[in-house]
Amino acid sequence: MSVMKRSGRCMCGAVSYKIEGDPVVTAQCHCEECRRLSGTGHTVGAMFRADQVIISGKLGEYVYTSANSSQVTKAFCSGCGSPIYGRNTKAPDHMTLPLGSMDNADDLEIQVVIFDRDKPHWDALPETAAVFETQPDWKPEKV
Repeated sequence: MSVMKRSGRCMCGAVSYKIEGDPVVTAQCHCEECRRLSGTGHTVGAMFRADQVIISGKLGEYVYTSANSSQVTKAFCSGCGSPIYGRNTKAPDHMTLPLGSMDNADDLEIQVVIFDRDKPHWDALPETAAVFETQPDWKPEKV
């Protein structure tokens, strides 16, 4: 049986990573910190054992104390600011990498949703939303 290999990078390409093995879990999180990190209503990440991940490039870090008193580290590319991983002292041997930074995450699916109570009402697509396959060719109207 072959070991699953994954890779990913930041937007500017200055930070890259390689992963060998499958994730422990893939989660969508709606906590306030994840919403602020992503600038949207949630983040989606896959948690791996830290010894499965090799990261290259210059990272910046932001550390904060969570509501359950653990220390959380969010690492990002120091050039473009793309999130690269998160770590939590409650799971010191693991790190969570955002699916959006992976070169291919087609085989991964969300297994759990965390902080669903904090999910904003606007973090769902209504059936009436216009959907475009690519960037639409339009300009905003003056209000």
